[in-house]
Amino acid sequence: MKTRGFLATGQEAGPSTSRNLVSAFTSKRLTSGLRQIKRFTHAFQPPSIRRNHVICLAAAEAQLTAADLKGLNLSKDSVGFDVEKNSRLSRALPLTAVVGQDDIKQALLLGAVDNGLGGIAIAGRRGTAKSVMARGLHALLPPIEVVDGSICNADPDDPRSWEDGLAAKLTGREVPRKLREAPFVQIPLGVTEDRLVGTVDIEASMKEGRTVFQPGLLAEAHRGILYVDEINLLDEGIANLLLSILSDGVNVVEREGISISHPCRPLLIATYNPEEGALREHLLDRIAITLSADVPSTFDDRVKAIDLAMKFQDASQSVLDETAELTDSLRTSVILAREYLKDVKVAPEQVKYLVEEARRGGVQGHRAELFAVRVAKACAALEGRETVSKDDLREAVKLVILPRATILDAP
Repeated sequence: MKTRGFLATGQEAGPSTSRNLVSAFTSKRLTSGLRQIKRFTHAFQPPSIRRNHVICLAAAEAQLTAADLKGLNLSKDSVGFDVEKNSRLSRALPLTAVVGQDDIKQALLLGAVDNGLGGIAIAGRRGTAKSVMARGLHALLPPIEVVDGSICNADPDDPRSWEDGLAAKLTGREVPRKLREAPFVQIPLGVTEDRLVGTVDIEASMKEGRTVFQPGLLAEAHRGILYVDEINLLDEGIANLLLSILSDGVNVVEREGISISHPCRPLLIATYNPEEGALREHLLDRIAITLSADVPSTFDDRVKAIDLAMKFQDASQSVLDETAELTDSLRTSVILAREYLKDVKVAPEQVKYLVEEARRGGVQGHRAELFAVRVAKACAALEGRETVSKDDLREAVKLVILPRATILDAP
């Protein structure tokens, strides 16, 4: 696989790629001045703490060697974070090892850069690596800093988005922080509304003599990945509720004796098999990117896919080791791209271009243009730019507008 973003187009990721990327990171985001460092971790005021925090995050993500850390005046003891590895995810096939499906992999990378992208749906028949790619993306997500004790992975640097009651608990004391692995939460087909959004914890309420809220799956998924397999088979009421909450970015729970709200902004990844039933049009309209995994593959690609699958079954660790460098490189690219994204600007003329392309394609509504703008900005950030280019706009049209078009025309 050839990476995009902070690797030059067509450049193969060699053994020194991760180290080179982190070197670029330190030169562009560390030594260029405290302004960029503050953007990365503005909660840490002393420059020395801020510097170490940034380097530790990049080092933890790129798995630098002891020699690399020594060159940065750090030790491996200073690199680490609180994390509970999901055993299934730790054995998942890396996204970088998947053969073909370049458009889907690019879309997933853009989602990793901007989890507010609007969601990604992957359609395909059985055995097309839909769920493999969804789980493989998790390895590319950097860890997140959360408020220790929060029910929904609250961002310690954004108190306005905290869940109800958290600020009151922390009044008069320093905000407790910890780093944890980005969550990956899968929604089961038979999920109930209470399990999804949260409800009253009856047992805890009886013990404490007050109403206690039991967080749902949406609280667990905030700032991570929310995965729905076979979304076309999900109960219609649950599906509508889910997409409505994700669109709002806030989950408001009103139950007898309790009223609470918390942020809910995960990256939605949904997969489905069209042979088992089509996904309803109004649901598709609310998901930013919908792509098909049923793309023709060459004979050589099919052979490579089979060889890789057999090798992963027999010696999964060797596959993980072989793809570790490229995985680390892409993860570091995601870290940097998230920072660039904050400054990416899109010109009014570029917005007009996206609107015109949607109009030419006969796209209904305005969600397509709104999603396309976010995709174009994420493309620019992944390439390390703060301005949107023509290529970014073309990518946005290909991923967002063309799949919704009712009139096909040359872009």
